[in-house]
Amino acid sequence: MYRLAGVCMDDTLIDRLLEDLKKPDETIREQATVELWRIWFNQKGTYGLEILGESQSLLESGQFEEATSVLTDLIKDQPDFAEAWNRRAVLYYLQGDYHQSLADCQQVINLNPIHFGALHGMGLCYAASGEYLAAIQAFRRVLEIQPHALINQQLILECTARLS
Repeated sequence: MYRLAGVCMDDTLIDRLLEDLKKPDETIREQATVELWRIWFNQKGTYGLEILGESQSLLESGQFEEATSVLTDLIKDQPDFAEAWNRRAVLYYLQGDYHQSLADCQQVINLNPIHFGALHGMGLCYAASGEYLAAIQAFRRVLEIQPHALINQQLILECTARLS
């Protein structure tokens, strides 16, 4: 069984979704991506989903500190909620705090090793910090999960170009 922060998940469902991410059919890949995000966002049920929504509304209205505070409180209450860590990592990244964003991304990966969003975020943080080799490694890890994710392929090329 896959474990997502103490929640047993159906191996066959997760395995199927991971395999679907590798299929040539774009529609199948998109459906698998949406389903994985749905699972991650709903890990803590309505409670967690509502708080994630509140933080997103605050983010969209430019209230970064308030959004960060809401997510920090959620993380204190539910430290095994990988998506709360991931959403806070996004906020830190948007504020240019790459070190803190990277730390939160790593926590997401500790809780959910297949979280391609956090791996992508790690790559973005490394690239923004000028750590291009580490960024390339992170983007390659994403491609192991989502081999058709063109953005990660493009970012590898950009980071490689910056190394020369």
